[in-house]
Amino acid sequence: MEYLTVTQAAEKWGISTRRVRLLCANGEIDGVIRKGKLYMIPAGTDKPLDKRKLPNKRKRGEFADILTAIDSKKVKLDSMRPLTAGETQRLRDEFMIDFTYNSNAIEGNTLTLRETAMVLEGMTIDRKPLKDHLEAVGHRDAFLYIVEIAQNKVRLRDTEIKAIHSLVLINRPEDKGIYRRIPVTIAGAYTEPAQPYLIEPKLAELLSENEERKKTMHPTERIARFHLEFEGIHPFIDGNGRTGRLLLNLELIRSGYPAINVKFADRRRYYEAFDTFYRDGKANDMVLLVAEYVSQRLDQYLEIVKLKS
Repeated sequence: MEYLTVTQAAEKWGISTRRVRLLCANGEIDGVIRKGKLYMIPAGTDKPLDKRKLPNKRKRGEFADILTAIDSKKVKLDSMRPLTAGETQRLRDEFMIDFTYNSNAIEGNTLTLRETAMVLEGMTIDRKPLKDHLEAVGHRDAFLYIVEIAQNKVRLRDTEIKAIHSLVLINRPEDKGIYRRIPVTIAGAYTEPAQPYLIEPKLAELLSENEERKKTMHPTERIARFHLEFEGIHPFIDGNGRTGRLLLNLELIRSGYPAINVKFADRRRYYEAFDTFYRDGKANDMVLLVAEYVSQRLDQYLEIVKLKS
């Protein structure tokens, strides 16, 4: 393998030798060999990202490492050759099936992943409830809707929340897109959903707070907190979880990140994150869960773009 000296690397990347030495000392360049006071850098190494110039340099606390990693991956992905429209649609459709299956399964839908794909192709599954079929179709339509409106970068509004819920609850025409009119409880939960007369003012307050947090909070943390608080309000009689995860993805896409898929297999960790927030007042578990999913999705896109380049 060929190696560059610090001076050669600095000339190649257009940065100072001092900066190169600092990157080497901090372990931010892979494959570096140190010989005494000299650093030898693999010749094929790309210019390291300058983390001082990363976006979202806001308070990160204990999430600093993963949020910085997310920003680094996003900057790298944004700098690479984009996917074609056809490639983007293919990946979106594959994700949509997986997301629909997992989000519905978390709420008790009995369709398997393969059955979900078949239903979305227009087939009927024997011995499976009509409700499960309609939930799959409704969730797909809701996902396509958020992808469409994500191009509009305006603030999230209650009209969008109701529209998403109307698609999710396609099998309940009397309840879709309508805030609940009766008080409810959630078995085993550490919070009591908002009383019906408080739903609209609490949602308005949450939407306003979500906008304010854009000034001070990393998008991943902000969106995770929004998800926690939206589910606590529990504005609809049914479909709150599915609607909430769609809203989470709408906000991620609008912030320039890929949509994430909370896996059915992770449902215990997911529910425990809500318990931690409403029992102890700590959002850490949900922030970390969402951040891990975002990081994984960025890795997937980076690998795909790398393979095609």
